Amino acid sequence: MPSTSIRKSEYDPESEVLSVWFVASGKRYDYEGVPVEVYAAFRSAFAKGRFFNDCIRDRYPYRRSTDV
Repeated sequence: MPSTSIRKSEYDPESEVLSVWFVASGKRYDYEGVPVEVYAAFRSAFAKGRFFNDCIRDRYPYRRSTDV
């Protein structure tokens, strides 16, 4: 199901960085140290925004990307 809060996501399994683009701001945030299992669960979650808030936000260090 498409998300109303998350526009796009990408994952680099080598560095364990999850990049998330948000709908409201259009900005990208990179979350570090996200295990591949968490990313797989995020991808398959019915409500991606809810899964993100419950299992990723405030659990992994992040930085706002300067790339668009």
